[in-house]
Amino acid sequence: MATAHNIKAARRAKRVRFKLKQTATTSLRLSVHRSNNNIYAQIIDDSASKTLVAASSLEKGFDRAGKTGLTVDIARKVGVVLAEKAKKAALGKVYFDRGQYIYHGRIKALAEGAREGGLEF
Repeated sequence: MATAHNIKAARRAKRVRFKLKQTATTSLRLSVHRSNNNIYAQIIDDSASKTLVAASSLEKGFDRAGKTGLTVDIARKVGVVLAEKAKKAALGKVYFDRGQYIYHGRIKALAEGAREGGLEF
Protein backbone atom coordinates (compact mmCIF):
# COMPACT_ATOMS: atom_id res chain seq x y z
CA MET A 1 0.00 0.00 0.00
CA ALA A 2 1.31 3.43 -0.93
CA THR A 3 1.91 5.83 1.91
CA ALA A 4 1.38 9.57 1.76
CA HIS A 5 5.15 10.07 1.81
CA ASN A 6 5.69 7.80 -1.20
CA ILE A 7 2.95 9.53 -3.17
CA LYS A 8 4.40 12.98 -2.44
CA ALA A 9 7.92 11.83 -3.33
CA ALA A 10 6.70 10.42 -6.65
CA ARG A 11 4.91 13.68 -7.42
CA ARG A 12 8.06 15.70 -6.67
CA ALA A 13 10.17 13.46 -8.90
CA LYS A 14 7.64 13.65 -11.73
CA ARG A 15 7.41 17.44 -11.45
CA VAL A 16 11.20 17.87 -11.52
CA ARG A 17 11.61 15.51 -14.48
CA PHE A 18 8.80 17.24 -16.42
CA LYS A 19 10.35 20.69 -15.96
CA LEU A 20 13.77 19.40 -16.96
CA LYS A 21 12.51 17.73 -20.12
CA GLN A 22 10.91 21.01 -21.23
CA THR A 23 14.21 22.85 -21.13
CA ALA A 24 16.67 20.05 -21.95
CA THR A 25 18.74 20.31 -25.11
CA THR A 26 19.88 16.70 -24.93
CA SER A 27 18.11 13.42 -24.30
CA LEU A 28 20.79 12.19 -21.88
CA ARG A 29 19.73 12.35 -18.24
CA LEU A 30 21.91 11.95 -15.17
CA SER A 31 19.56 10.34 -12.67
CA VAL A 32 20.41 10.08 -8.98
CA HIS A 33 19.05 7.77 -6.29
CA ARG A 34 20.03 8.07 -2.66
CA SER A 35 19.46 5.65 0.18
CA ASN A 36 20.60 5.84 3.79
CA ASN A 37 23.71 3.77 3.07
CA ASN A 38 24.50 4.21 -0.64
CA ILE A 39 24.17 6.56 -3.59
CA TYR A 40 23.58 5.56 -7.19
CA ALA A 41 23.91 7.59 -10.38
CA GLN A 42 23.31 6.65 -13.98
CA ILE A 43 23.20 8.33 -17.36
CA ILE A 44 20.09 7.33 -19.25
CA ASP A 45 19.28 7.88 -22.93
CA ASP A 46 15.57 8.71 -22.77
CA SER A 47 15.02 8.38 -26.50
CA ALA A 48 16.26 4.76 -26.48
CA SER A 49 15.25 4.02 -22.87
CA LYS A 50 18.68 2.60 -22.06
CA THR A 51 21.18 3.12 -19.29
CA LEU A 52 24.50 4.05 -20.86
CA VAL A 53 26.80 4.29 -17.81
CA ALA A 54 26.28 3.89 -14.09
CA ALA A 55 28.23 4.30 -10.87
CA SER A 56 27.44 3.71 -7.23
CA SER A 57 29.06 3.64 -3.83
CA LEU A 58 28.80 -0.17 -3.89
CA GLU A 59 31.59 -0.46 -6.47
CA LYS A 60 35.10 -1.46 -5.49
CA GLY A 61 37.32 1.40 -4.46
CA PHE A 62 34.84 3.11 -2.15
CA ASP A 63 36.31 2.15 1.20
CA ARG A 64 33.90 2.91 4.02
CA ALA A 65 36.46 2.15 6.80
CA GLY A 66 33.85 1.47 9.47
CA LYS A 67 31.53 4.34 8.53
CA THR A 68 27.88 3.48 8.92
CA GLY A 69 26.39 6.08 6.60
CA LEU A 70 27.38 7.59 3.33
CA THR A 71 29.50 10.70 3.47
CA VAL A 72 29.62 13.69 1.17
CA ASP A 73 33.17 12.69 0.17
CA ILE A 74 32.03 9.31 -1.12
CA ALA A 75 29.18 10.95 -3.05
CA ARG A 76 31.69 13.30 -4.72
CA LYS A 77 33.87 10.32 -5.68
CA VAL A 78 30.86 8.58 -7.23
CA GLY A 79 30.29 11.69 -9.37
CA VAL A 80 33.92 11.71 -10.51
CA VAL A 81 33.81 7.97 -11.36
CA LEU A 82 30.59 8.46 -13.32
CA ALA A 83 32.14 11.34 -15.28
CA GLU A 84 35.20 9.21 -16.11
CA LYS A 85 32.97 6.40 -17.38
CA ALA A 86 30.98 8.92 -19.42
CA LYS A 87 34.17 10.27 -21.01
CA LYS A 88 35.16 6.74 -22.04
CA ALA A 89 31.73 6.29 -23.61
CA ALA A 90 32.06 9.69 -25.38
CA LEU A 91 29.18 11.31 -23.48
CA GLY A 92 29.56 14.96 -22.64
CA LYS A 93 26.38 16.94 -22.07
CA VAL A 94 23.57 15.71 -19.84
CA TYR A 95 20.81 17.19 -17.74
CA PHE A 96 20.80 16.58 -13.99
CA ASP A 97 17.70 14.84 -12.66
CA ARG A 98 17.79 15.08 -8.88
CA GLY A 99 14.43 13.31 -8.62
CA GLN A 100 12.66 13.83 -5.32
CA TYR A 101 15.77 14.98 -3.48
CA ILE A 102 16.69 18.59 -2.80
CA TYR A 103 19.95 19.91 -4.26
CA HIS A 104 21.85 19.76 -1.01
CA GLY A 105 24.43 17.62 0.76
CA ARG A 106 25.19 14.33 -0.96
CA ILE A 107 23.19 15.16 -4.10
CA LYS A 108 25.06 18.44 -4.51
CA ALA A 109 28.40 16.70 -3.86
CA LEU A 110 27.68 14.11 -6.54
CA ALA A 111 26.81 16.85 -9.04
CA GLU A 112 29.97 18.80 -8.23
CA GLY A 113 32.06 15.64 -8.57
CA ALA A 114 30.54 14.94 -11.97
CA ARG A 115 31.33 18.50 -13.07
CA GLU A 116 34.91 18.11 -11.82
CA GLY A 117 35.21 14.93 -13.87
CA GLY A 118 34.18 16.75 -17.05
CA LEU A 119 30.43 16.32 -17.45
CA GLU A 120 28.48 19.38 -18.58
CA PHE A 121 25.02 20.20 -17.22
